[in-house]
Amino acid sequence: MSFIGDAIGSVFGGITGANQSAKGAERAANTQASAAESAIAEQRAARISNEQRQDPFVKAGSSALAQQMSLIGLNGTAQQQDAMNALLTGPEYTTGVRQGEEAILQNAAATGGLRGGNTQNSLANFRSDLLNNVINNQYNRLGGLTSLGQNAAAGVGNAGLATASNISNLLQQQGAAIAGGQIARGNVVGNNFNTMAQIAGTIAGF
Repeated sequence: MSFIGDAIGSVFGGITGANQSAKGAERAANTQASAAESAIAEQRAARISNEQRQDPFVKAGSSALAQQMSLIGLNGTAQQQDAMNALLTGPEYTTGVRQGEEAILQNAAATGGLRGGNTQNSLANFRSDLLNNVINNQYNRLGGLTSLGQNAAAGVGNAGLATASNISNLLQQQGAAIAGGQIARGNVVGNNFNTMAQIAGTIAGF
């Protein structure tokens, strides 16, 4: 019977060791899963921080695009008229009109053609030409902001895709770690059950 006792003691020792090994595997899996969760949190925080930094540029680009659309009538005639009125009363146009007309009149006075047809034609065409230039300048300036916003939005989108891919990989690692720990624990439980059954069969044979 001492042989049986030694055998049983050896088996139970093996079971105890296997249980400790399984617990170690579970702890390692939980540690790995926790590390993945921390990495996921860092990824999300970095994405949010990037979006916040780029937000002013995205908003500026969106506003500039809306103003460009108004200037060329894509937002309706009422908004186009409002955009034109803003330019007509703005300092770039009003200052240009005053300085330009003064220069034309001064030149006409100096050459004795103050009441001549050329002077009148120059005055008649000056304002429309100036407005044309002001509109083009404004549209081009807004275009720079639109491009800036577009690039910022694209950067946010690309960063978001990269973050999503990284988080997906981390979630897979997390799932694999947890599953590995659970499988290790399940294997030990199954092996212990089989071992106990073998012991019972051995004892029953004596």
